[in-house]
Amino acid sequence: MEAPAAVGGPVMVHPTATIETDAVIGTETRVWHQAQVREAAIIGRECILGKGVFVDRGVRVGDRVKIQNYACLYHGSVIEDGVFIGPHVILTNDRLPRAITPLGALKADDDWQCGETRIGMGASLGAGAVILPGVTIGAWAMVGAGAVVTADVPPHGLVVGTPARLIGSVCACGNRRAPADGRCPTCGWHAPERSEEMRTPHGDARLNNHA
Repeated sequence: MEAPAAVGGPVMVHPTATIETDAVIGTETRVWHQAQVREAAIIGRECILGKGVFVDRGVRVGDRVKIQNYACLYHGSVIEDGVFIGPHVILTNDRLPRAITPLGALKADDDWQCGETRIGMGASLGAGAVILPGVTIGAWAMVGAGAVVTADVPPHGLVVGTPARLIGSVCACGNRRAPADGRCPTCGWHAPERSEEMRTPHGDARLNNHA
């Protein structure tokens, strides 16, 4: 069904999806079957939320982000523009999870510390990847399917495995780059050395501006 977006213009929300009243959904974003977007979450423009996606309260998602079926983005997650999140990806927020306190009482919000997980512009998370709290995935990095990421990933880094380990570098186009000079053999783009220029081959360092 069509619904007015809080940032202006139409969005598409499937009738089975649940959108809390104070969530913000950007123009031309599509929210599919059984997705749930909780209170105070911010979804940018031209995003796609697949079937069964869960976006927790206060999560920030930039523009043109693709979130595939049954991915879970928990409280504390920040997703920059152009990120790909594969099916069944989990962005966690508690390094010391317990249901109860040492005295046996059910834990409340004040009984644990929420960690922030940040996914940089243009990065890709393969199907079934698990990202631990406090981790930052750099711009244009790529996380292999099923990886468990326990530490930061540098811009353009390629990580795989459990726990994830750095095995190379990828171009903004997604292909492996030559280790000697960092040039992509597929599209020919050469990554600049300065990290502030590494967000996009066109030098656009714009971040999510919906916060």
